[in-house]
Amino acid sequence: MRQLSENDAAYIYSDSAHVNSNVTLLHIYDQSTAPGGMVRFKQILAHVESRLGQLPVLRQKIRRVPLDLDYPYWIEDENFDIEYHVRHIALPKPGDWRQFCIQAARIHARPLDLQRPLWEMYVIEGLDSFLDLPVGSFAVLLKIHHAAIDVARGNEITTLLHDISADSPPPVPPVPWFPEAAPGSLGLLLRAGFNVATFPLRVAQPLMRNWATVKSAARTFAGEFLGRPEEFPMTRFNSEVSPHRVFDTRRFALRDFKAIRGLADGATVNDVVLAVCAGGLRRYLDLQGELPGESLVAAAPVAVRVMGGKAGDASGQARFSWVRMGLGTDIADPVERLVAIQALSSSSEVMAQAISARELIDLAEHAPSAAIAATSKMLRSASALLGNWAPLANCAIANVPGPQVPLYLRGARLTYVSAIMPISDGMGLVFSVTSYSEMIVISFTACYEQLPDPEVFAQCLRDSFQEYLALVHPPLRRKPRAATAKTSRRAAVAAVGKRSGRKAVVRAVLR
Repeated sequence: MRQLSENDAAYIYSDSAHVNSNVTLLHIYDQSTAPGGMVRFKQILAHVESRLGQLPVLRQKIRRVPLDLDYPYWIEDENFDIEYHVRHIALPKPGDWRQFCIQAARIHARPLDLQRPLWEMYVIEGLDSFLDLPVGSFAVLLKIHHAAIDVARGNEITTLLHDISADSPPPVPPVPWFPEAAPGSLGLLLRAGFNVATFPLRVAQPLMRNWATVKSAARTFAGEFLGRPEEFPMTRFNSEVSPHRVFDTRRFALRDFKAIRGLADGATVNDVVLAVCAGGLRRYLDLQGELPGESLVAAAPVAVRVMGGKAGDASGQARFSWVRMGLGTDIADPVERLVAIQALSSSSEVMAQAISARELIDLAEHAPSAAIAATSKMLRSASALLGNWAPLANCAIANVPGPQVPLYLRGARLTYVSAIMPISDGMGLVFSVTSYSEMIVISFTACYEQLPDPEVFAQCLRDSFQEYLALVHPPLRRKPRAATAKTSRRAAVAAVGKRSGRKAVVRAVLR
């Protein structure tokens, strides 16, 4: 039995009838690489069951303290049933991409049962009408509550499910598992009383040691994220959301993003992703007659160099922190928009904001109780000073790092990775960006009432990308054929005019 952190408990407490904290991972597989060219559902079921012991949270459920006097606990589910969590469905004919997105969004929107471990897996067949997919491909949709995800080890679920070779050994029989006895209400209340009584002692020492960091980081974080909401315009995505979700996605070649970044000195692939998303947003809102004259703002990740969990050490690894960034949706020219995003993402103001957010995360890792208690109290105070509730940004753009080597599930090769993200009141649009096998996938999750036509929005994203691609790979112009003796001058001129009037065809990007 282990207790949830305040951060994870907040995800549990924030669930409501129209908003939940589900994160859904989508995988599509080519089963022609599997032994015999087929993967059966019972093989996947046995495969998952054989690896449950590697991730204990998959057999744990939430136990709340009476009257919510303390944070909930993870306890083992004495009635765990693998066949409840792993399910088998098929799309109705014709089984096209639009049907798949609708089905995935519906599954994602349904809340998880808090009386069971907080995850569900769906093996989905009937995908033969998908473009660019081998016949017989199937999908695995894994829905898991955000409270059950270890952010520091975000790829552990992907690692759990997959092998790096198609010749994976058959699953070993699962190790016998005997759940611990669930604690009683009296025991939980006693624990809660002890935690309340010892809280000042547990907080005082690390809080005093890190008070300057907490105060500085919280001030910057509150100022940048909670303050000055008037700096960006409101859109249809910044209102209360409904219980219904929409989802769609587009795939692009990574090499094209690398080529596009050359349009702006110092631009990164991440800058290009932001510019493509910004262009899609601009096009869609313009179609609706709702494009604001000022730039929209996104909550987006930037890389910060850290070392050994310490922020600000330039010799360390690159880690990501969330910042609020202008998207340049008020700029019509795509290159100027990319230049503006690149300049903003590399500015000292944004980096200071990112380092401040990183300090909060580092402090939470080393002194969780002190950091979370102190900063959450400060942020709540800052929010109260603002008066009325206001959205933090127009949308979020989240990087969901994918595997960098080919992966296999019971021999079936993984061909596609994407994610459906949670949305909330005030932020009804979230982009997720995944990468795998030299491809970048840009997906979006939104409220159905705010985005009733996701296929139009997806096309706006693609058009935004194609606009950039045409600048780095201009289409070849054909020379008109000379008129023959049998062709009159008028006919030759008409033929040339017809050819030159054609739209440039830019090479298609895999969907």
